[in-house]
Amino acid sequence: MPGITDYSFLFQGISGLRRTNIIGSFKLSQLNSSSVQKQLKAAGINTNSKQYKAALKQMMSNADGAMYTNINAIKNLMKSYDKDGDYINPVNGLAGLLVTEENEKSRKRIISIPESSKDEMFEQTKKEFLRENGVHNGDTTKRSDVYTNMYRKVKKSDRLAAGYTMQQYERQYNRAFMDAVKKADPKWEIGRPIPSGALDGITRKSVETPLKCLDMKI
Repeated sequence: MPGITDYSFLFQGISGLRRTNIIGSFKLSQLNSSSVQKQLKAAGINTNSKQYKAALKQMMSNADGAMYTNINAIKNLMKSYDKDGDYINPVNGLAGLLVTEENEKSRKRIISIPESSKDEMFEQTKKEFLRENGVHNGDTTKRSDVYTNMYRKVKKSDRLAAGYTMQQYERQYNRAFMDAVKKADPKWEIGRPIPSGALDGITRKSVETPLKCLDMKI
């Protein structure tokens, strides 16, 4: 699962450590025992919660029943999920952004996204296009900030589809800027200085085409 790289809760998985019980820890295979369940309950962990079940599923997928964990490790891993058991992106603190085999196809749908977000993406795309002379510079782009701002405005269940939709708009904007520059200078190539005023007068509304009319192939 993207974002989860700290498997410190799996003590026996570390090379060189003995496969023995560490004080305060217990085997994963013992999680359902009455003694461990009492410990979990005493620690305030709701074992019926989706948050706990998501964390447990993650632990089991990266270990075997003979490995050890402890209460604190479980609590820490549970913080990676929200109350619905959805993974929380560690970069922006938002859930609903994890692409899985189950949602890979369903996320590719067009939905209504905030006009303010489209405005922000248009302006950011234009700014970067001019600054980088049409080059997509992954080191300097602020595109991720635009996406994050939009994700905060939409429902968790719509975030993946919103991102997909924004991606299509972004492509329209880039294509429009590219066409405008080549119209101003047919010999222009990506990376060369953009002719002065080539993008003057271009607005989001003037270049935006209804997505339902576009070829949405990736």
